[in-house]
Amino acid sequence: MAALLVKIALLGILDALAVYAVFILVGLHQWVAVVVTVLITGLINWIYLGRGKRLPAKYLTPGVIFLVVFQVFVVLFSGYIAFTNYSDGHNSTKEDAVNSIIQVAEKRVADSPAYQLSVLESGGTYSFLLTDPKGEVTIGSADQPLRPAPDAKLDSTGKAVGLDGYTTLNLSQILANQAAITAVRVPLSDDPSAGALRTDDANAAYVYRSNLTYDAKADTFTDADGVVYVNSGKGSFATADGSKTLSPGWKVDVGIANFVKAFTNEQISGPLWRVIVWTFAFAILSVLATFALGLFLAIVLNHPTLRGKKFYRVLVILPYAFPAFLSGLVWAGLLNPQFGFVNQVIFGGADIPWLTDPWLARFSVILVNLWLGYPYMFLVCTGALQSLPEELDEAARVDGASPWRAFRSIKLPLLLVSVAPLLIASFAFNFNNFNVIYMLTRGWPRFTDTTFDIGSTDLLITMVYKVAFGQGGARDYGLASALSILIFLLVAMVSIIAFRRTKALEEIN
Repeated sequence: MAALLVKIALLGILDALAVYAVFILVGLHQWVAVVVTVLITGLINWIYLGRGKRLPAKYLTPGVIFLVVFQVFVVLFSGYIAFTNYSDGHNSTKEDAVNSIIQVAEKRVADSPAYQLSVLESGGTYSFLLTDPKGEVTIGSADQPLRPAPDAKLDSTGKAVGLDGYTTLNLSQILANQAAITAVRVPLSDDPSAGALRTDDANAAYVYRSNLTYDAKADTFTDADGVVYVNSGKGSFATADGSKTLSPGWKVDVGIANFVKAFTNEQISGPLWRVIVWTFAFAILSVLATFALGLFLAIVLNHPTLRGKKFYRVLVILPYAFPAFLSGLVWAGLLNPQFGFVNQVIFGGADIPWLTDPWLARFSVILVNLWLGYPYMFLVCTGALQSLPEELDEAARVDGASPWRAFRSIKLPLLLVSVAPLLIASFAFNFNNFNVIYMLTRGWPRFTDTTFDIGSTDLLITMVYKVAFGQGGARDYGLASALSILIFLLVAMVSIIAFRRTKALEEIN
């Protein structure tokens, strides 16, 4: 009975949230999202209110929902963004862009009458209750243009000071929210070119009108000098020759323009090829180095006559216990050329530019990643070695094989049967190893032939981060998403080839 009540309560909460979401989506005219929400909610109710054959679905549904929300949707949305111009200045709709352009160009009308103002609040939204010089009372907010307010309360001077359903702010409340109130823009009408009322002191409001006039039929802007800005078809208004562009723009589909830009734009194409080469080199060298060191330590610490194995194994896996981003910051301090422990103590005060010279920085990154990665390979190789039959060593010794020959011809091939898939996974991980690069060097030293903040130790993933979040340039989410797709294709291609090659190892068993 208790379980049934809990189920009904949880489904009730889910349905309530779904109804709320439907109302919001209907207001935004997101009809596809409304249909999807209704269908999914109905399906979940059908699954959990039923019996018998629906039992497996009850266990699968939560996992499927999380998979769709946090994996499938993210991948599909990122793929969609890669084919748009979504970036700084192009992150909203055309309607929002038109209104924003008008607002940015607004200036106070020189002969504007002064409207007596009372600031009202309702549901967290500020409204202006206005009394014009003729005594007419109107009310409006940022979302609703001016409209008559005949039921407003007037003081002895005839100024409107209140309205039912609203709270009139006093002086202390106005001062506490001064920035938000002075930012309110109340449109005079539904026509954005008609102007708006704004205030500087919350006591009087004045008419502000844009220097740019928007013609909805022609889809053009005209400034005070008669210069016409037309829809460029690229998500912005620009002059016919393209010499001037109004900001902001809006999000539009651009096809494969972001992929073309990545390989043709001089500011990014040259650094991109160098970053791709370094990303492959870093991933391959990291896998080989960590596997070699991990395997060596696993062999040494797996020797039957070695004493204190448990103590040594604990010491070996200690780097694995520290968060990678924290280790990167610690190593950045250790390798500091001026006061780092490595230069000052180990090399007797030498000035070695571990993190500022391009090649030394790359070496330092691989060295630190080796320190972070070998414990994982040690654990993997230790488990694989202990699973090998002891009879193999005895048979090799009987046949007169040396320890090295026995390892190279017998143990290593058998070891690779179980370890090869993990090496491929390690390659994919290091291909996108953001923490080590960003925390240790931030991708520096920077390249000098680009305005983007891209450097000698940047991997594709850190390059995507910098492009997406505007370090050294505007935030370009469309280009960053295109580069993310490139990363996926490269990792998928290498993984497919590697897994096909590992099929040959299956014959060893």
